[in-house]
Amino acid sequence: MTAVQGTAVDIPTEDGTADAYLAHPGDGEPHPAVLFYMDAFGLRPRLRSMADRLAGAGYTVLVPNVMYRHGRAPVVELPDFIDDASRPGIFEHLVPVMRTYTTDLAMRDADAFLRWLAASPVAADGPVALTGYCMGARLALLTAGTYPDRVAAAAGFHGAQLAPGGPDSPHLVADRITAELYFGHADQDESLPPEQQERLAAALTAAGVRHRCEVYAGAHHGYTQADTTAYDEGATERHWTALLDLLKRTF
Repeated sequence: MTAVQGTAVDIPTEDGTADAYLAHPGDGEPHPAVLFYMDAFGLRPRLRSMADRLAGAGYTVLVPNVMYRHGRAPVVELPDFIDDASRPGIFEHLVPVMRTYTTDLAMRDADAFLRWLAASPVAADGPVALTGYCMGARLALLTAGTYPDRVAAAAGFHGAQLAPGGPDSPHLVADRITAELYFGHADQDESLPPEQQERLAAALTAAGVRHRCEVYAGAHHGYTQADTTAYDEGATERHWTALLDLLKRTF
């Protein structure tokens, strides 16, 4: 692992300014870029530490606060550790915010994030990779399909509502994707039941997308998040192995 430099940055968008965290090797050289999509709890110390670990492996990592229209992170006040007792109150405030983040807004923002990385002196030229967690896995899938020429790889972990069906279902972008994809599903995840997992895999296969979808047995939704009761160390380390393998193959 190399020394990492982490800084707060602001990203101009069509609708304002998104605050974000940027982590990269501290050698002053450009490195392959990764756009890191947050989970619902948002930009906080846990996500910064994950970005730092990824940067330590040789990547430039951008973690935007996608809910910036509602304020700088943290958009909702969070305890240091999110337990089962605190979740209902947090989501009472988060759900209305999340519902305002439409696919159109998300993909407009994705363009801004990708353009910012393309102009950054610490990001190497060429397509980027994506990784996303919970709601971020959905954003990664949509971004890979919306901007195929700018995305080389995309990963999603304990993703939610990736293939619910209906005209706006994220899996419907499969036929536009040129990147290689990896998904690490949580076992028995109510936000991504088996029928959605099967629908997603079938769509990717039918579209000829290079992909791997795996179910992490015994892992709960949110298993990578060490500041929550869902954290699973074994599943998290498996996720790191899968993600880094994907990046090495595609960069």
